[in-house]
Amino acid sequence: MRINPLIIGTLVLLGCCVLFMTLNSGGHWEFILKFRGRKLAALLLVGMSVSTATLLFQTISRNHILTPSIMGFDALYVLILTMSVFVIGSAGFNQLPSQVVFTLNLVLLIAASLALFGTLLGQHRADLMRMVLTGIIFGILFRSLTAFVNRMIDPNEFATIQVRSYARFNYIDVSLLTISVVLCTIALIACWRMRRQLDVVALGYETAVNLGENVKRRQTQVLILVAVLVSVSTALVGPVAFLGLLVVSLARLVAPNQTHATLLPLCALIAGIILVGGQTILEHILGLATPLSVVVDFVGGLVFLALVLRKGWT
Repeated sequence: MRINPLIIGTLVLLGCCVLFMTLNSGGHWEFILKFRGRKLAALLLVGMSVSTATLLFQTISRNHILTPSIMGFDALYVLILTMSVFVIGSAGFNQLPSQVVFTLNLVLLIAASLALFGTLLGQHRADLMRMVLTGIIFGILFRSLTAFVNRMIDPNEFATIQVRSYARFNYIDVSLLTISVVLCTIALIACWRMRRQLDVVALGYETAVNLGENVKRRQTQVLILVAVLVSVSTALVGPVAFLGLLVVSLARLVAPNQTHATLLPLCALIAGIILVGGQTILEHILGLATPLSVVVDFVGGLVFLALVLRKGWT
């Protein structure tokens, strides 16, 4: 008898959440529930958003290697951060209201992602390859501009950039978390409602059209949702480049040939296990020796290389 992976994933995630909230608590529940509760909510929100966005992006591109982050999305976030510190200085940047910084990042990231991913909207494989090349070129451009500005910036101000260039889960702004939850919840509900149509799109352009699906309109809707989910999670905590690829690859390994009705919650569960379980280990066993995003990106990068060597670009 085969056990449903969703049941196993739910139980494991619940166990990780309990350990995260109670381990080494010392009985100070009023402080613990408030402080750790914010981080737990942010971890789960980022995990659900990034994993869902990656799964949908792979569905419309019909490629199990591509992710929004690999296409230069995170490089743009770091460039925006670097230019902001360079123009107004680290003191001025740190004095900006968090809502202003969040809104600026969110608007610029959504606009850039729609402009970049919009090249996918076509019928032929050439559109996919044009998007890949465009993403790689812009990613290199963003990183080059960031490196150039870093050479001119004051070393003391560079520390501000260095700290904010990695995903941060130790301090979560409640006001930003609230608006992030609202935006991501709306986007996630929209993703779940189109799960059956995504199964049709995954069959290929010609097949989907023959089955009555308006593929271009569906691609546009998915790209908007992907832009919102990735932009909100990145603006809230910072970039986690390979999290989505790692999670979706594990989900397809656990439940191959499954529909989106299974893959969507499974990806969210695996992402939550990785983030919550990883943060628990780093905080209470390794003493925060390294940011969680560094470990996730390292493992995810290895998965990306393995997929490229095994499957190529298909």
